[in-house]
Amino acid sequence: MKKLLFIFVASLAYFSLAQQPAFAQEPQPTRPPQARTQQEHDDFISAYAIKSADAAEKATEDFAARYPDSELRRYLYSNTMHAYQNENNPAKMLAMGEKVLALDPDDALALVLTATVLADDLSAGDRDREKKIETIRKNANHAIQKLKAGVAPGQAEVYATTLQSMAYSALGMMELKTRDDAGAEKDFLAASELEKVRPDPYIWYHLALAQDHRKKYIAALASVEQALQRSSSNPELQRMVESEHERLTALASRIKRPAGADDSEPPQ
Repeated sequence: MKKLLFIFVASLAYFSLAQQPAFAQEPQPTRPPQARTQQEHDDFISAYAIKSADAAEKATEDFAARYPDSELRRYLYSNTMHAYQNENNPAKMLAMGEKVLALDPDDALALVLTATVLADDLSAGDRDREKKIETIRKNANHAIQKLKAGVAPGQAEVYATTLQSMAYSALGMMELKTRDDAGAEKDFLAASELEKVRPDPYIWYHLALAQDHRKKYIAALASVEQALQRSSSNPELQRMVESEHERLTALASRIKRPAGADDSEPPQ
């Protein structure tokens, strides 16, 4: 399921990365981060302009070594994290995101992407499974809290809601994998309600799975039909959605719904 991450976070590429450094919820400082010397400024501009992720990482590490106290380091790590996102490299995204958070624990984008990568990669055989789960919860909930506090002046509201939707989806994915289906349903519903501008079929598909596990077949069928409407551009996802749709259609057709009865389960 690792491929699911990249389709979801790709919507962030719609927005300029130049907006991200100002994406803070606390009061803005009296002055923006700046270089102390002209050489530091020039080196920052050169490193920031690099598009290749590996080259950007090398330039960022060189800059950090040359200017260990620079206020600009986190923007280069964030830029490199974005470059690895574009190249579909989750391990490196995570590593860069952790470096951003070491410099700024409130960075919303890094909080969301690290939680998303960890949730997508979570498996039953992880030796550090509980630590991953704790980090997903901490990072996703912290991002949601910061984003709900408001958007910094000049930031697009849709950018904030996209990040919130991703944070809820990371929680939902983790809960789905830990068999907390009620929690997964709740968080995927929250994610779907936020993602109105660019509806994500993966959210609806995973919401359907959570509802299916809870034997809420009518609701699950409605959710998977939402995914079906939006999955045609991704053959792999479409196959999964069609399979789940076929299963739920068969289950829902067996449900008898007398007045006042619970229609979540098929007759025995």
